[in-house]
Amino acid sequence: MKRQNEGQIRIIEAFLAVLIIFSAFAVSANLAATQTMAKNDDLTSVGLQALLKLDSDGSLGKHIDGGNWSALRDSLSLVLPVGVAFNLTVYDEQMQRVNNAVVSNGAFGSQDVAFVEYVCASSGSVFRCYEVHLCLAVAK
Repeated sequence: MKRQNEGQIRIIEAFLAVLIIFSAFAVSANLAATQTMAKNDDLTSVGLQALLKLDSDGSLGKHIDGGNWSALRDSLSLVLPVGVAFNLTVYDEQMQRVNNAVVSNGAFGSQDVAFVEYVCASSGSVFRCYEVHLCLAVAK
């Protein structure tokens, strides 16, 4: 009788060990996904703050209206932290691309890319509305 109980306890022990191992895998996979989302949220916040800062004094709309893409690139390089790569594209009301030049500071070396969509209105005498798409990544 003792042998039969001993076998049942070994089966229960093996089952619990497998359950613990699979639980550890499930929890660790969830933690890695949460950390990646937090990094993207941080980059999104940084990009949105940079666009808000440029738009607060009207320089974002002025650069777009004037087609001064190099000044816009330089302004973004100053406002964004060092080590953040960006690519900016501007669209008009009909979703036609406005910028004819590349507004970027380099290639993306990371797979974690954040995307920011921002609506900007020009401050000139003619009202124009633009949709700004900003892609950000940590440069490597």
